[in-house]
Amino acid sequence: MPDAAERLTDPAVEARLARLDEALAGLESAPGPALEAVRLLTEVYGEALARIVDGADERLWRRLAGDELVEHLMVLHDIHPQPPAERAARAVERLRPAVRERGGDLVWAGVEGEVARVRLDPGGSGGGCGGGCGGGSADIAAAVRAAVLAAAPELGDVEIVPGGEQRAPAPAFVPLNTVGRRTVPQEAR
Repeated sequence: MPDAAERLTDPAVEARLARLDEALAGLESAPGPALEAVRLLTEVYGEALARIVDGADERLWRRLAGDELVEHLMVLHDIHPQPPAERAARAVERLRPAVRERGGDLVWAGVEGEVARVRLDPGGSGGGCGGGCGGGSADIAAAVRAAVLAAAPELGDVEIVPGGEQRAPAPAFVPLNTVGRRTVPQEAR
C-alpha cells in the first residue's frame, strides 16, 4: 500500500484535473483512437470503483463518500450509495460555516421534484434574494448552486429561497356562519 506521503495533495489533484480538462478538450476537437481509449479506460475504472463500492460495508462506503475526490468519482459513475437529496444536503452543510462567517445563514430546505431548495439569509451581505441578490448574496447563491449540483447532478436545478424575511401569518379561517348578523338576547335590549 502506498505511503500517505506519496499520495497527491488536494491542490495537486485539482491542478491535474485542470490539465486533464484541457487535454480532453483538445481530444474532443480531434476524435479518434485516443478519445476512444479515454472513454474505455473511464468505463473500466468506473466498473472497478463500482465493484469496490458493492463490496464495501456501510462504514467503508461512508469513508469513501467522505473523500471529496472519491465521492465525485462515485457520482460521475452513478454508483453513489446515497440518494441525491442527502448528498445535496451535505454539500449545503459544508458551505454553512463560510456563510455564517459572513453574517448570514444557509439551511437545506429539501427537494421538490428535481429542484433542490436552499434557504439563504445573507445577513450583512445585502438583504434577501427575492428582489435581485446583492453582490454578496449572488456570490453565495452561485457557490450554493455549484456545490449542490456537483454533489447531486441528478437534480435539475437549485432554487435559492430567501430566508430571514418575516412573512405575514396566513389569515385565520373564520366560518361564514359566525360572520352573519348578531342577535342580541332579549334581556340585554
